[in-house]
Amino acid sequence: MPEHQTSNINDQTSGYLEMDLLRFTTAGSVDDGKSTLIGRLLYDSKSIFEDQYEAVKASSEQRGEEYVNLALLTDGLRAEREQGITIDVAYRYFATPKRKFIIADTPGHIQYTRNMVTGASTANLAIVLIDARKGVIEQTMRHAFIASLLKIPHIVVCINKMDLVEYKQEVFESIKKDFEAFASKLDSIDINFIPISALNGDNVVDRSKNMDWYEGPTLLYQLENIHIASDHNHIDCRFPVQYVIRPMSNEYHDYRGFAGRVAGGVFQKGDKVVVLPSGFSTKIKSIDTFGGELEEAFSPMSVTITLEDEIDISRGDMIVRENNQPQISQDIDLMICWFNARPLQVGGKYMLKHTSRDARCMVKEVAYKMDINTLHRIEDDKTLQMNDIGRIKIRTTVPLFFDEYRTNRFTGSLILIDEATNETMGAGMIV
Repeated sequence: MPEHQTSNINDQTSGYLEMDLLRFTTAGSVDDGKSTLIGRLLYDSKSIFEDQYEAVKASSEQRGEEYVNLALLTDGLRAEREQGITIDVAYRYFATPKRKFIIADTPGHIQYTRNMVTGASTANLAIVLIDARKGVIEQTMRHAFIASLLKIPHIVVCINKMDLVEYKQEVFESIKKDFEAFASKLDSIDINFIPISALNGDNVVDRSKNMDWYEGPTLLYQLENIHIASDHNHIDCRFPVQYVIRPMSNEYHDYRGFAGRVAGGVFQKGDKVVVLPSGFSTKIKSIDTFGGELEEAFSPMSVTITLEDEIDISRGDMIVRENNQPQISQDIDLMICWFNARPLQVGGKYMLKHTSRDARCMVKEVAYKMDINTLHRIEDDKTLQMNDIGRIKIRTTVPLFFDEYRTNRFTGSLILIDEATNETMGAGMIV
């Protein structure tokens, strides 16, 4: 192959790898068309293969449907296909020339709240679907609340099935007004509204000829261009150590690096840092990656940091800035979504994972349970069953280095694990 062609391919590959990655989740009531929307997005953006489309087409014909059911592209479980609903979280990957995407298609049923929390926990953006015929219903409010609780920075409200209300602008405006009235009670988030028909493709990838009154962007344009660089915390420097690298080879005989993912802030070569829990100060000697040395690293990059002084550091320790340190405590308040069929036990002991730190903890009390449909606190019934969300207090065996979840989703989240079965019991957001 000619040299200039090789360099072109290399340039294209490196450009592709350096593209932004947007993680987004879908939320909405049953039959609002979440899976259909994702299928339409994949199909119209040319992100599925011909044989995948043919398989879905054949499956649709078998079921006696009059059109190609694009929802089957994401509903992978047999029970999902049989019932025509989404049960588990389905992850799909696709890319356009502008950006890479990971989609988490989450269920709409109330009994799968835990699945929605799982799919939405790492998302930059949530697509909330509303059926244009039904408007804002309890499920809509519940999903918007969970998106707000998980501090998803951007919400795109897609008012779907506009073809069934004759593409009327007044229907769109009325639903938009209702949603804005409810959203005013939530933490401030960036909200955009788009009228669509997932079945026919109106305003999904291509502009709708049926809704010339709508002058905003299509859904794909919104996904490609929404600003996500500032979603990460680039102020509070946090580097939880995952692994200590000691090659013990002739070439790197004295090398001792600390590998992990930057959970916040910007680290630069020569920065003065403090290691927790020891409290020893030192300077950053180098920031290394597989591709070579860097001058700086920021969230969410994975790097190896070497330090100028020999300090005893192991997995679970955290490298931070001298004048900007996280909270350190064994008594922690958190909002928790309970995942397990066995209810949360006050006085119960659980394993805990927080960043790269493992510990054990005891549940001291349940302050209240949330009614996710009305946003009211339930203080007379504090039993947390599967899919319930509530506020609890725990005490850990070792101090944790944490920030509030609202300022840092990495250092502000944790999971509780059953010691006997190793099942994940709940996911918590530190308040």
